[in-house]
Amino acid sequence: MRIDALDLYLIKMSMVGEFVTSFGGVQEREIVLVRARAGGASGWGESGVDGVPLYSYEDAATCWHIIEDFLAPAILAHEFPSEGIGPAMADLFSSWRWHPMARAAVEEALWDLEANLREVSVQRLYAGDRETRQRIPVGISLGIQEDFGHLAAQISEALDQGYRRIKLKIEPGKDVAVIEKVRHQFGDIPLMVDANCGYTREQGPILKSLDPFELLMIEQPLEHDDIPGHADLQAELETPICLDESIHSLRHARLALDYDACRLINIKASRIGGRTEALAVHDLCADRGVPVWCGGMLESGIGRLHNIALASLPNFQMPGDLSASRRYWHEDIIEPEVTVGPDGFVEVPDIVGLGHRVREDAIQRLVVRSTSLRQT
Repeated sequence: MRIDALDLYLIKMSMVGEFVTSFGGVQEREIVLVRARAGGASGWGESGVDGVPLYSYEDAATCWHIIEDFLAPAILAHEFPSEGIGPAMADLFSSWRWHPMARAAVEEALWDLEANLREVSVQRLYAGDRETRQRIPVGISLGIQEDFGHLAAQISEALDQGYRRIKLKIEPGKDVAVIEKVRHQFGDIPLMVDANCGYTREQGPILKSLDPFELLMIEQPLEHDDIPGHADLQAELETPICLDESIHSLRHARLALDYDACRLINIKASRIGGRTEALAVHDLCADRGVPVWCGGMLESGIGRLHNIALASLPNFQMPGDLSASRRYWHEDIIEPEVTVGPDGFVEVPDIVGLGHRVREDAIQRLVVRSTSLRQT
């Protein structure tokens, strides 16, 4: 089977409020979308990149360049099997070391394309012979706030909305005292923190002082390339470490587990090059008895629906960052939007494709740049 066309869209979406991490604040997202077309059907994917290279060395401009100039020509010239299109693409680019977010966007579109061609759900393709759930628990991620009163109001709102886990971003100087206040005001709510590589090995005692607060985990405290440092730190901490930015591939996940550098892994398919690699990491961790959970990259509804489908697999044992569309966006680009029930669960679509209609009218209003790449 040949892919007829890859359509690229760069859109800008304004967030409901600024989202602040140790990398800085985000008020508007640049999002690269990919639509793959073949056989009268289409599928959508989304890159996790932003307009600036903070979380990753990739940004929207490099992602566009890599897809347009390198990925698309190879994909449009390739003969794909009728089943397993996403894994076949992953195999085609298996020797690539870099640009995982560009690859992930196209691969997502191919998974969705196959689901539509075969008239099954994306969830069913991701699952293979694995068991799935049709309802998954959802957590929420809250950015760094200068005013504790504002943060407390956000936590109260999230708890009232049913979210089953609260994640707080931290950085040096905005950590222990904040968590102490949260525990004092809200008691033993399910709570975790995310440092986004914001600490050094020398600041280990600060992180150690978080142990009494019985957090679910400390996510990515040290630099992205310091797996040995995380191993040393985990040996000192009672609180489980979860690795995020350190895990760029199945090899990194295996190395982290061999080092005992973490007790959980955050799976972001865009970070590790696509859903095929994400499934491999899921299975590795399941074999090792290490839980995983699904992180978010402030995706639009397209990326969020792919994440929901993936997070329905059995070793996703922690509530994921899969908040409702309205948590981040005034208006999403899918219909219906993602909603979270009052009990803190989201329903997993079990109909053809992503299970929600992609709103091309909204994409056209938000588009900054677009192109259609076809077979020559």
